[in-house]
Amino acid sequence: MADLDDIKDGKDFGLDRPADTSSFFLKGSAHLDWGMKNRLSRIFNPKTGRTVMLAFDHGYFQGPTTGLERIDLNITPLTEYADVLMATRGAMRSSISPTTQKPLVLRASGGNSILGDLSEETVAVDIEDGLRMNAVAMAAQVYIGGTYQHQSIKNVLKLIDTGMRYGMPTLAVTGVGKDMARDARYFGLASRIAAEIGAHYVKTYFVEEGFERVTAGCPVPIVIAGGKKLPELDALDMAYRAIDQGASGVDMGRNIFQADDPVAMIQAVSKVVHELEKPEKAFQMYNDLKAGG
Repeated sequence: MADLDDIKDGKDFGLDRPADTSSFFLKGSAHLDWGMKNRLSRIFNPKTGRTVMLAFDHGYFQGPTTGLERIDLNITPLTEYADVLMATRGAMRSSISPTTQKPLVLRASGGNSILGDLSEETVAVDIEDGLRMNAVAMAAQVYIGGTYQHQSIKNVLKLIDTGMRYGMPTLAVTGVGKDMARDARYFGLASRIAAEIGAHYVKTYFVEEGFERVTAGCPVPIVIAGGKKLPELDALDMAYRAIDQGASGVDMGRNIFQADDPVAMIQAVSKVVHELEKPEKAFQMYNDLKAGG
C-alpha cells in the first residue's frame, strides 16, 4: 500500500497541451476497443501501417503441397523475417516453437478439400481456442457468388460477433471459384461486402486493372494474396504495385516458400512492403542474399 504520508499534489497537468484525440493509425479502426487495436497493431507495423504475413495454412485443404511437406524444416527459418504468421492451429501446435514472438493470424475456416467444392466450409475453430493460442486475429473464407455464399458469409459473421465480444479481429479472405471473373468489379464487391458485415481487414487478390478502386472502395485495410507461384521479380513487382495502389500489405505463401531461396525472398518482399523499394532493386537484393547463402 502506498505511504499515505508521502502523497504529493499533482503539478503538471499539461494545461497548455490538449489531450491527443488523433485517430488510430489504421484505416477504419479508429473506433475499436483498446484490445482490438492492440492486436491490429501487432499485425500492421505502426511505423509503416503495413504488414508482411507469411501464409502457410494451405494444408488445411491441399495437404502436403510443394514447400510445405515439412513445416518444421521449411517454414521455421522464415518466421523471423515475417511480421505475422498465417496458419492453422494444427500446424502451429505441431511444428512451430511456442517461443516464437511472431503474432499469429489463425485460420478458422475448414471442412473442405481440393476433392470437393471449396466454398462449402464451416467455422472450424472456436474463439476460445483462438484465445488459448494467443492469436491476434482469426480468418475465414468468404465466397461471394459461390455455391455456398450464404454459409461462408455466416461463417465470417460468427467470427466477427464472437471476436467483438473478446477483442479478437476478423480477417475475411475473398475466396474465388473456378468460374468467377478475377477482376476489379468482383474483388471490389467481395471486399466491400466483407467490410460492411464487420471484418476488420480483408485479404483479396491483386488485379492488373482497377485495383486502386478495390482498395479505395474498401473502408478497412486490404492485404493481397500471393496467389500462384510467379517468377521472383514478378512477385516483387506485384507486391510493389499493390502497395502503390493502396494495399496495406501482403499475405504471401507460395511466392515465398516455393522460391529458389525462400529466406532471401521474404526479406526482399519485406523491403518492398515496408520501405517501398522498387522491384528491380529488391530483386537485386534477393539475388545478393541468395548468392551469399
